[in-house]
Amino acid sequence: MRKTTFNIDTYIAPGEAFHFARKELAKKFPEAAHDHDFFEVFLIESGQTAHWINQTTQVLDAGQLAFIRPNDVHAFRADRAKGCQIINVMFRAETAMHLTSRYSETIAGRFFDRTGALPDLHTLGPKRFVRAVAVAEQLQTADRSLALIEEFLLVLINRVAHPSSRVVDTTPRWFAEACSAALSPDVFRQGGAGLIETAGRSHEHVCRTCKAITGYTPSEYVNRIRISHAAQLLRSSETSLQEVIESCGFDNISYFYRLFRNQMGGTPKAYRLAHQRDPFQQGRD
Repeated sequence: MRKTTFNIDTYIAPGEAFHFARKELAKKFPEAAHDHDFFEVFLIESGQTAHWINQTTQVLDAGQLAFIRPNDVHAFRADRAKGCQIINVMFRAETAMHLTSRYSETIAGRFFDRTGALPDLHTLGPKRFVRAVAVAEQLQTADRSLALIEEFLLVLINRVAHPSSRVVDTTPRWFAEACSAALSPDVFRQGGAGLIETAGRSHEHVCRTCKAITGYTPSEYVNRIRISHAAQLLRSSETSLQEVIESCGFDNISYFYRLFRNQMGGTPKAYRLAHQRDPFQQGRD
């Protein structure tokens, strides 16, 4: 496929920081694929599309979010029966470089800083998909300011596309969605059973897939999410330890203590003392 290059200044004025588009994709590939002098993110809002990118064809469905780099060469063709609506946000290269430098611990090697052959692609569970559409709609009618595009990208990274998981590109869509759903208290309070139920596959199939992709059994995987949730509550609130344990879905206190020590390196009390700070009193040396 031939290639052309798109330039950010074609889409935005000198004082603007991003371009927003929400459109139906054509049901045939364009005459030429394109790369860019800018970064972009796109969300498949409905339908399905063939996404030809860097000599590879992906089939993308509603709920998939991609972070595209300047040198990625790509083109779209909507499914002839289902069609495809996409939300696309373009932004200047210096914005991506600034955020990568400022938040290197979170972004380096991921999202728009990925170094692999294909760009970072995320499969969103239902709640994260709804959140992604909502933050995009807010951006659609907003001023095209630098502050707002940075805010939008950070929300995508931290609240939409940044699950605490080790899911990789080859993850089956059903499992990626289950892992995303497992970040919700409604699911993780049920332990491994919640992940298995959400996945909608046989117990054995989910266990094999989970172990192969994450290195953990479903229970181990979900327990890590539960303990991370407990740690955040302990450091950010005065919620009693018993309430924290219950909010994570544990009914065996000794089991919770053992998991917490193994993952966080100490007891819940010691963790709270080490990390919690009173915002209304000056800390002592």
